[in-house]
Amino acid sequence: MKRAVFLDRDGTINIEKEYLYKKEDFEFITGAPEAIRLLNQAGFMVVVVTNQSGVARGYYTEDDVENLHRHIARELKEAGAHVDAWLYCPHHPSGRGSYALPCDCRKPLPGMLQEAARRYDIDLENSIMIGDKLADVEAGQAAGCRTILVRTGYGAGEEQHTGPQTTVCDDLLSAVKSLL
Repeated sequence: MKRAVFLDRDGTINIEKEYLYKKEDFEFITGAPEAIRLLNQAGFMVVVVTNQSGVARGYYTEDDVENLHRHIARELKEAGAHVDAWLYCPHHPSGRGSYALPCDCRKPLPGMLQEAARRYDIDLENSIMIGDKLADVEAGQAAGCRTILVRTGYGAGEEQHTGPQTTVCDDLLSAVKSLL
């Protein structure tokens, strides 16, 4: 079984911008490409797990999410890094149409991590979830992963709500260096 590092996207890899979907609005958090490259070099599978309720709310489409992920992948490739898998939850209970439903993939539920484990033979107990929100930490813990909260994005405001089992780091790069 593989060890993975699950990464939240907005506020962890890129600067938090409400309902980000346009590549021209995308900006890496300083050090994020290097952090992902270090994870690649250390042999971790890198899996992005991101809630994208903007789809359910009608702000953008699943194609927009996938286009942005392709853009991020190209930018990472230029930095010598890569993400092995991209999973996202397009649902929200107050959304529209077929997306307006409760699901098990929306963090803080562990559905995306469990789906990745099934698809890619990932050992969740030996994997790590890194994110900037309590929902990321809770999803990781529910899946049986070690958890790290980063202070970027919403993390500085969420730090006080984490328990002693969650490591807190300034950003993704410092989190990865603490792992390695």
